[in-house]
Amino acid sequence: MEQSADDLLRSRGLRSTAQRRAVLTALRGHPHSTAADLETRIGAAGSSGGGLSRQGLYNVLDDLAGARLVRCIEPAGSPARYELRVGDNHHHLVCRGCGRIEDIDCAVGSAPCLAPVQERGFAVDEAEITWWGLCEECRQPSPGSTAGTVSV
Repeated sequence: MEQSADDLLRSRGLRSTAQRRAVLTALRGHPHSTAADLETRIGAAGSSGGGLSRQGLYNVLDDLAGARLVRCIEPAGSPARYELRVGDNHHHLVCRGCGRIEDIDCAVGSAPCLAPVQERGFAVDEAEITWWGLCEECRQPSPGSTAGTVSV
């Protein structure tokens, strides 16, 4: 059974505010959302965001990331994205065409599931891998195009 936003917040020692609950609710079912995506979803939901300003949204995201309730990923050339899937050290596939992002589970064992050749005194506990390519839809030729598909 999925925990309520209220229970998640309280389990991490955070006050359960309308703004925090609104962000957590907006991320459910919409992984890899940008702050702009979240702002739109929360605004479309009416007053459930408790009058959340853009700066307020970033403050909430920072609080939630600090409490490890959300994970922030930053694919190169893309705005920061947020997801609820935390603590499992999964990785991502990113489409260069449309920007779609898919989660990829660790291939081997538990976190960090990869180890650097040299740790240089660090105690490594997480690895973040991003694979880039074109999704199936972006590899399809556009209507009227004579070009073939691109393989990656």
